[in-house]
Amino acid sequence: MRRKILLAAAVGIVVILAVIVLILLKDAGRKKDPGIFVRKVEGLSKDFIMGADVSSIISLEKSGVVFRNEKGAEQDIFKTLSKAGINYIRVRIWNDPYNARGLSYGGGGCDLDTAVQIGKRAKKYGMKLLINFHYSDFWADPSKQQAPKAWQGLSIDDKGEALYDYTLECMTKLLDEGIDVGMVQIGNETTKGFCGENNWKNITALFKKGTEAVRKAAESRDKDILIAVHFTNPENAGEFERFAMILDNFDVDYDVFASSYYPYWHGTLSNLTRVLKKIADGYGKKVMVAETSYAYTYENGDGHGNTISEEAVITKNYPITVQGQADAIRDVIAAVSEAGDAGIGVFYWEPAWLPVPGETLEERMALWEEYGSGWASSYASEYDPADAGVYYGGSAWDNQALFDFEGNPLPSLDVFRYVYTGAETGVKVDAIDDVMLRVRKGDEIPYPDKVTALFNNGDREEINVTWSYEDISLVSSGIIGQYSVTGRASHGEDEYSITCRVIIMEPNYLENYSFEDSDISMWRIDNRTTTQLDIQDKALDAKTGNKSLHFYSTDRVDFTVEQEVTGIRPGMYNFSLSIQGGDAKNQDMYIYAIADGVTYAEATDVDGWVNWRNPRIENIRVDSGSIIVGASIKCDPKGWGTLDDFILSPVEE
Repeated sequence: MRRKILLAAAVGIVVILAVIVLILLKDAGRKKDPGIFVRKVEGLSKDFIMGADVSSIISLEKSGVVFRNEKGAEQDIFKTLSKAGINYIRVRIWNDPYNARGLSYGGGGCDLDTAVQIGKRAKKYGMKLLINFHYSDFWADPSKQQAPKAWQGLSIDDKGEALYDYTLECMTKLLDEGIDVGMVQIGNETTKGFCGENNWKNITALFKKGTEAVRKAAESRDKDILIAVHFTNPENAGEFERFAMILDNFDVDYDVFASSYYPYWHGTLSNLTRVLKKIADGYGKKVMVAETSYAYTYENGDGHGNTISEEAVITKNYPITVQGQADAIRDVIAAVSEAGDAGIGVFYWEPAWLPVPGETLEERMALWEEYGSGWASSYASEYDPADAGVYYGGSAWDNQALFDFEGNPLPSLDVFRYVYTGAETGVKVDAIDDVMLRVRKGDEIPYPDKVTALFNNGDREEINVTWSYEDISLVSSGIIGQYSVTGRASHGEDEYSITCRVIIMEPNYLENYSFEDSDISMWRIDNRTTTQLDIQDKALDAKTGNKSLHFYSTDRVDFTVEQEVTGIRPGMYNFSLSIQGGDAKNQDMYIYAIADGVTYAEATDVDGWVNWRNPRIENIRVDSGSIIVGASIKCDPKGWGTLDDFILSPVEE
């Protein structure tokens, strides 16, 4: 009897084990829903760099920010990044990002010790390190290239020696700690200067001291370390070629030509591929994108204004959704890969810069100040009084992270591994195209009956929309201004909120007044010496829409742009336009109108990015029905700017 009981028990255990095995096998065969669509990038190198810049991570963790895995459990972010396909970590180094009392300027407090901590954690999970020397005590970018406090006032020769010694000291420390340094970047976004210098003879002299130190450190360990230089604004294609030519002429020793590429600001991906390939083919260099990102939401997690918001004027190449973010990452990887074997990688900038804990802005501010986990603390005012000293605070990047505000990884984080295989999920509406109506004062407002729905697989479909009668009743086509009208779009049983932006403008007799249409034949442009004079597709530099007439010149700026209008009724007219720009010395700029043999003119100028001027000529008498209006722009070399929104309107009686 006992034997039968034991036999029955054994059989029962076997059955239970078999059931467990079947369940496990079933679970193992069930594919995880990726939550996003990702098109495979054909021909992508297995060695392609999938990078992330998480320079602020130590300060964020000290401030109480917690990162989780896909199941919601706390997990080392470096493990999460590695599992998602990230194989390289980028970290910036500032020389001395502290005030006299040792208080952090913020921005992650990115000194050498911080880089060592990050490097060790990256190595633990098999990731290499890209060291990004800013050679500054705080942020270095196209608008800021300030030398460290300790180097200010030095001659160029002494500064070069200081830079060499500092670079070698840092590299020695990093390599002594066993960190796998795979690449070193000499300067950050050095488009307009470097380490307090703004002429190329001095800039390249400093570049060479930095590269010399890196080569010496690498040779001492018999280690291959790539050296990168970094520029931005690839939409200015001629500038990139000029930079490469200058570096070649001055015999700067480097391996990688790196570009920032943010889809909102930096032109098309086809242009990015084209300019990188020209550098690779023409100068024998590897190329990559050192910084990119895209927003997945307009929400603000910490109360500090975001760089990308609903109010910001940007070019939206993708919807502001998780799927849109995933598409943006996938496409920039493809664009660099299409540059050929020289296209070696892409780095996503600060995918973990999340809101710090706190119920109020004051509570979060205390953490930003104590741990330097915001973009800048008040202590940075001694070094950068005009910017950090005024606008210090939290993260302007939390809505561009690859984690949600609670530290959970977004599906878009996995793009870095899905680009090799592709990924699919359930089809659904991802976003509704924005609706913007521009109408002349007094005209009927043509609210659409349908709007375009964008699905997460890339498909588009026209769907029905109804507009709020209450909002419509508040819009007066007789009053110039901007209005918002809410609506509800429907697809199947689902409904989606939508907003229509209505702009009531002055009557305008000029064709293609804002350069949004590709046909610009109505404009007469006389370019005498200006190097670059073209229609630029960049919303941040446009007054309205995405496009504007852009100028920049290495020679003297000298051009006119005008349009002739015929067949208008006799009467009085006003003419105006919008202009912004900078670096324009010895300016001679004015708008003009020519009617019935009389010339009218109004002077204007430029004094800074998006400091829009709106010159205006009033009460222009037109009896013949014909008028010419335009602008004459002259200034010394290096001046730049954009013109937009040319308006010729009748004077109201």
